[in-house]
Amino acid sequence: MIIRKKPPKPHPPGTPFRHENHPRPVSRRDFLAAGYLGAQGMVIGSAWLGGLLKSQNARAAGGPGLDADILPLRANTQCNVPNGGGGLGYICFDLAGGANLVGSEALVGVQGGQANFLSVAGYGKLGVPGNMVPSSSANISSALGLLWHSDGAILRGIMSVASATTLANVNGAVIPAMSQNDTQSNTTNPIYGIYKAGAAFAGGAMGSVTPLVGTESSTSGGNSQALMYTINPAWQPATIQQPSDAVALAPPSPGGAPDPLALAELQSAARISTGTAAYAGAASSGTEFTGVLSNPSGSTPGIELYAPGAQVTQGVNADPALKNQVRCAYVKAANTANTFYAGSAGLDPTQDTNITNGIFTAAQLANDNDAQMTASVMKLVIDGYAGAGTISMGGYDYHDGSRATGETRNFKAGQMIGAVLEYAARSKTPVMVQLMSDGSLSSSSMVDTSTAGRNKLGWQGDNSSVAATVFLVYSPNGRPALRNGAAGQQIGYFSADGSVVTSSSPAANSVNQIPELIILNYMGLLGTDAQFTSLFPMQGLGGAAALGAMTALQKIV
Repeated sequence: MIIRKKPPKPHPPGTPFRHENHPRPVSRRDFLAAGYLGAQGMVIGSAWLGGLLKSQNARAAGGPGLDADILPLRANTQCNVPNGGGGLGYICFDLAGGANLVGSEALVGVQGGQANFLSVAGYGKLGVPGNMVPSSSANISSALGLLWHSDGAILRGIMSVASATTLANVNGAVIPAMSQNDTQSNTTNPIYGIYKAGAAFAGGAMGSVTPLVGTESSTSGGNSQALMYTINPAWQPATIQQPSDAVALAPPSPGGAPDPLALAELQSAARISTGTAAYAGAASSGTEFTGVLSNPSGSTPGIELYAPGAQVTQGVNADPALKNQVRCAYVKAANTANTFYAGSAGLDPTQDTNITNGIFTAAQLANDNDAQMTASVMKLVIDGYAGAGTISMGGYDYHDGSRATGETRNFKAGQMIGAVLEYAARSKTPVMVQLMSDGSLSSSSMVDTSTAGRNKLGWQGDNSSVAATVFLVYSPNGRPALRNGAAGQQIGYFSADGSVVTSSSPAANSVNQIPELIILNYMGLLGTDAQFTSLFPMQGLGGAAALGAMTALQKIV
């Protein structure tokens, strides 16, 4: 009697899975990883100012444009409202559930670099069957600069959207590093540190409309947590789920021109709340603020604002600093109202021909949640309306025994990454794209012979010891040059049998150092990596020599 085991059933895109060895989903993150929820997006702004910004009761007459007393407050010595563009955008794809990112995707090797290959068994652990191991040059692609398996689903997805000309200007690195499986507790999101580094390079701020954009109602804007010591509470999440939400970052303005009433309200609110006298920064006594938030004096009532903890922090008096934050929120909102209005396509990806002519179809922008999110986030970041962003994609806990499910979902992630790279190329703007997940998974010995399975090994179960993160960089000036040769494109390494060597880099067994490595490499692209230790004194990557060895690419900006 022959007993035949029923082959695993793949899960089509959008279909959730329920694993026998996983508890029932409870949290929003559990539902996202299992594919019960699609991607959602958010923008990050100043949540504690929300009540003030919604109370726009001041009425004043005035025409379009910022008034003479408000206009100087846009300057970098006051509110430092960016004009947009001119820096290096950053977008992170956070694949919830524990996706495969290396071996079958970006190549990893033992000590010495990507081309120092693992054993056949090691690649088998990473889902690569013996006849597809990268020891054969036919199984290696250098299309992205960073070596990739030639049949990698993410690579195929990228190449289905981004042109060969675009990809010729791309390079990157892979970071073998363990992270916990199926959890939102990994502190791997670098977005606040990216903003801090980018703002320092740009003169104090990035993002002419909002500092950051992201997905999920979390502090990081993604599935994984932000690096704790980099979090700035002034940048809190607000949800974006579709292009219309991006457009809604600016107030409505009928008539195809800036709404004079909205402009008058916002500017009047700044005058009434704080006045328009110049802010003295760290030397401020707070007396330059008038109106509702003027200081109490003797029998004259007033308002003094306190920050949590010490009232004076790092030489800056919290009261005037917070009052200036209130004022600048109104000034920035007024600048946004003056710049974007009905009939202006500035914030709307569906009106951008660089997006609609060949990157995303009208049907995708109308019906595909991942495409809607990616189009909105990439436009805001690459056009300089936001400084950096995170896109969470759900359903990457795909160890259902098949290979087809993982191939299909990784291909979709690749399409979204390709869209970002292609849009950056059409916009002639550099961008850094990071790809990460919470843990990873290892394969079984069963070959999936289905069309979508592509004769590769099925995914069997979670495995944090094969996790990694990858970043790609596009530059309009050509493929970014390597700083430490090809060996430097792999920061850390695997053992020959296919596991992360935990001593191979500071990040290999410490999730806190993963975002630090991304921030360091972002600063390397800006040419400011020498300032890394002073800007992030709590970093744990080491001294100058160690930092230099872990910086993969040369300056591009």
